[in-house]
Amino acid sequence: MHFALKYRPSTLDQIIGQSHILGSKAALRKLIEADALPHVFLHGPPGSGKTTLARVIASVLDRPFYELNATTIKVETLRSIFKEHINALQKPLIFIDEVHRLSKNQQEVLLPFMENYSALIIGASTENPYYSMTAAMRSRSHLFELNHISDVAMFEYLDVIATKENIKLGKDAREYLVVSSAGDLRAMMNLLESASVVANPITLENLKSIRSHAVQAGSSEADSHYDLASAMIKSIRGSDIDAGIYYLARLISGGEPPEFLARRLAILASEDIGNANPQALNLAASTLNIVKNIGYPEARIPLAQLVVYLASSPKSNSVYEAINSAQEAIKEGEIYAVPEHIKTHSKSYLYPHSYGGWVEQKYLEKEFSFYHSKGSGYEKILDEWIIKGTQKIKKSST
Repeated sequence: MHFALKYRPSTLDQIIGQSHILGSKAALRKLIEADALPHVFLHGPPGSGKTTLARVIASVLDRPFYELNATTIKVETLRSIFKEHINALQKPLIFIDEVHRLSKNQQEVLLPFMENYSALIIGASTENPYYSMTAAMRSRSHLFELNHISDVAMFEYLDVIATKENIKLGKDAREYLVVSSAGDLRAMMNLLESASVVANPITLENLKSIRSHAVQAGSSEADSHYDLASAMIKSIRGSDIDAGIYYLARLISGGEPPEFLARRLAILASEDIGNANPQALNLAASTLNIVKNIGYPEARIPLAQLVVYLASSPKSNSVYEAINSAQEAIKEGEIYAVPEHIKTHSKSYLYPHSYGGWVEQKYLEKEFSFYHSKGSGYEKILDEWIIKGTQKIKKSST
């Protein structure tokens, strides 16, 4: 039997690396053990245990288990499952992988069955599925995030399996198995199994002959994928061009997909530069599109161009802070109705263009101050625009 199947956890305690949701005092665990689990959506990286967790939940709750994939699921299949268990004492648990790919029609079919709990729905995705879910689906479910499994937990698990299978590992081989798997337990188990067939003791050369680069996103060296990516971002944020290029080269050499690097740099362009240099986000978007189409080795060049440009750009996180502040206010219950005069089809709305470009009127029931310009780079011009625009109209109206 394959290692990944042979050692698949069968209880909540056997699932590693997810104590934040499955620890003895964690909410998800308490809901499972009390048989009070609502519909749940799980998201997290590959190999973090989403499918395993769904299967364990089905076992703990003693539910019939159906494993489906949103890319191939048929509405008729769902209806057939619900019909089969319509009078059953134990309602089924339906696990839907890649749940973010559910169409609106599929969601509408699921909704009434979620409403009356004809089945317990658990969805899983490597992406946050809430962005693709309808409001009705979101309101009937909870979202839990699974983390990348830490290197410490991966090493501990590797040692247990190696002992059980009587596999001998050199220090370099042991480290490569964990670090190159980038938190993907399944990938580590598959590599361990293949390498053990080729030779025992397992050597680093043995492993690299099977998998020469890190899986998904990672580095095959001692520094973790996360530390190298963090170092690159922090170097660019700190305007150190050479450090940014160095860590980019490390990440590329470690087998990082160019799309992953471009996505991280696009986030930085908005979070750390923003309107201090709006062109940074444009170049980041172009780079992301380019590297998707050309791949390595050529993709290293536009990535390097982007790193140099971002490191050289003036920095500001005022936009990042503004949206965070607004979201925090909403989270704290600052919810206000839309003023009547700016609702759709309102006849009392004052059209700014009819007043020279700006007119004083209320857009929020409560005054907030989320955005605070740093006055960096192009932000100075934006500051001048908003000040001059409003003051000009105010003066002309007096």
